[in-house]
Amino acid sequence: MDPSRLPQDWPYRAKSRHVRLSPHDWWVIEDGDATAPTVVLLHGAGGSGHSFRALIPLLTPHYRVIVPDLPGQGCTRAGGLRRLGLDTMAEDVSRLCLSLGPAPLAVIGHSAGAAIALRMADLLPMRAAVGINAALGSFDGAAGVMFPLMARVLAATPFVATAASRLWGNATTVNKLLTGTGSPLDHDGQAQYLRLVQDKDHVAGTLGMMAQWRLDGLMARLPSLALPTLLIASDKDNAVPAKVSRDAAAHMPLATYAEIAGFGHLVHEEAASAVADHLLPWLAAQARMPAA
Repeated sequence: MDPSRLPQDWPYRAKSRHVRLSPHDWWVIEDGDATAPTVVLLHGAGGSGHSFRALIPLLTPHYRVIVPDLPGQGCTRAGGLRRLGLDTMAEDVSRLCLSLGPAPLAVIGHSAGAAIALRMADLLPMRAAVGINAALGSFDGAAGVMFPLMARVLAATPFVATAASRLWGNATTVNKLLTGTGSPLDHDGQAQYLRLVQDKDHVAGTLGMMAQWRLDGLMARLPSLALPTLLIASDKDNAVPAKVSRDAAAHMPLATYAEIAGFGHLVHEEAASAVADHLLPWLAAQARMPAA
């Protein structure tokens, strides 16, 4: 999406800028005290940095916050369509982080962004990771085979992103999709996701990410991942059930699990203060720990 086409009231538009770092042309929100420890926020598939609009102001009194749109999504223009998978995005986001200053205290990811955050632990001298409704599970049965296959076919089909954007880019469909995650959102939140879905480049980037997504390597490494990790889940999440985070935490040596009642997949948008109640004291404790 061309940033010039964003509505004037788009969240954090005034604090966003282009960062050209091959192969991508990144769109990055930066806020907070430049001398404070850095935290990086990564959105999930189909979202953008705007999704942290309610959480950012709860973090900036304590941290410098960096929020990129992932390659091909939001306003970040992907320079290579083959770099939209988990490993390649983790590599590229890690390089972006190092180009913007010291290594972050923590990388905080929502949904698929949490998988990227954990993968970055092998690439960046970060101190901690946080997953919010972390997408760390696989589809069951035939869906595990057919869904990635369908995404690959769609991503490779000419004009499919344009057709999908036209098909899905209406308020009724977007509101139905959001409600299906357990997070109906308010009018402004619905309008922001509608704006994303109406952009064919954003849809193409999301399909490309889905087509290249592979979790097997990361899941195999979790039992040996010696990184303090906080996994926050919400009990009304219809997209990634809380059990996914509970099970992942049980297999990770330094993981802490927390659950928030009454909210869905987009809990960081619906109830940012409830997320911050778990997140802020945990991050403060990590900051006090001596670096490894």
